[in-house]
Amino acid sequence: MTCPRFARRVALLAALLAAPEAQAEDGQFPVQSNLNAGAARAEITPELPEGGLDVVGHPRHVTGVRDPIRAEVLVLDDGQTRAAIVTFDLASAWPALVSAARRAVSEEAGVPQDHILVAVSHNHSGPGYDPESPWAKEVEGKLRAAAAEASSALRPVSIGYAEDRISFSINRRKVINGQAVVRLNPEGPNDPRVKVLRFDDGSSLTPVAVLMQAVCHPCFFTWGDDGTPPYPDGYPKMSADFPGEARRFVEMTYGGATTALFLQGCAGDIRPNLPGHPYRCADEADIQWAGRDLGGAVVRALASSVVREHLRERPTYYRIRVAREVVELPGKDGPVSGELMALKVGPFLLLTMPGEPMVEYGFNLERLIADRAVPIVVGYANGHVGYIATAASYAVGGYEPGMSPLAPEAEPLIYEALDRLADQVIGDVFEVFSKRPVDSK
Repeated sequence: MTCPRFARRVALLAALLAAPEAQAEDGQFPVQSNLNAGAARAEITPELPEGGLDVVGHPRHVTGVRDPIRAEVLVLDDGQTRAAIVTFDLASAWPALVSAARRAVSEEAGVPQDHILVAVSHNHSGPGYDPESPWAKEVEGKLRAAAAEASSALRPVSIGYAEDRISFSINRRKVINGQAVVRLNPEGPNDPRVKVLRFDDGSSLTPVAVLMQAVCHPCFFTWGDDGTPPYPDGYPKMSADFPGEARRFVEMTYGGATTALFLQGCAGDIRPNLPGHPYRCADEADIQWAGRDLGGAVVRALASSVVREHLRERPTYYRIRVAREVVELPGKDGPVSGELMALKVGPFLLLTMPGEPMVEYGFNLERLIADRAVPIVVGYANGHVGYIATAASYAVGGYEPGMSPLAPEAEPLIYEALDRLADQVIGDVFEVFSKRPVDSK
């Protein structure tokens, strides 16, 4: 006969030796982290006046709203440093918008203004921004509420990361006889990768927030060629384009219990693959394809990054470091000022540019960073100088270098400045982590 005391000891030993996953409720996992995160969203769709209004990007008149225009706020705190990421379904990070957003989030969430990254999707079917308009005041009020909500929702999180791919993007430049023309060019450089961060508190498999980055102009609904119905003059309703469609898909997957934010990459010469003369305006089938293509890629990445093997790889310490610099870049008609930023959260490094960088910028910056961090290159952030073309593109011309206010000599200066900022936040340069006063001068 087995002794009851011996049986209890055996049972206790078995419980102590059990895997951590077996001790937690299925679908929950422990989070050991110094990082806190909170997120919130705000619908900022302007009320359409009688007769409609003009949207920007590819300007046209709209008389209705297909889907909401939104803003999101993600607040991060490592116990010593607080930062925030603010995203909008708008065409440009206009300086007045950036200033208003930084002021609102700083005052409501306690984030230093120079620690706030303000990015737009580069949506071509949304409203413009007049800082003196009643709508701008409304946007600021809603952003304040979202920032306060995100700050009050701060909780310990760990970060998962994975990548997937989209299928709807394509390069829009082709060089023929020494001249760049507008052409859907499957052989041109393109970056179909989707980079996905999930912020988890471990209470369930639903993330607190999702940060997704992809590379493609949100211009599905802009005017196309005159020979392709039904919308040769552009889609007649306001929309957040494919980033909004994908975001809803992701949030729907999690029952609306997460907040998804979209970051645009180096999409200066990347557009939707909608064949035409030279391309056509999208219809409902097209936008659902793109939204579900990106949304499905994000959901796959989210699901894979929370399996137990990947959970074990997550860091437990996430230090936040932020550095920014306003640089003077050579322009065609004189110097052009622009803000560059490096924001690092644990191993993840966001590098931003204030305009429309061509796709090669992302690849070149990733090579520059190498394995020092996980780079995520963001365009359309913290200001807007226009197109940021590669030096090589000026030799063959075309829309992007032709529209850019910058001179070809700007490209290497952008790399040098972002490399300096990366040194400051990655922390593997001796002068950065040294505690000797002489090294910090």
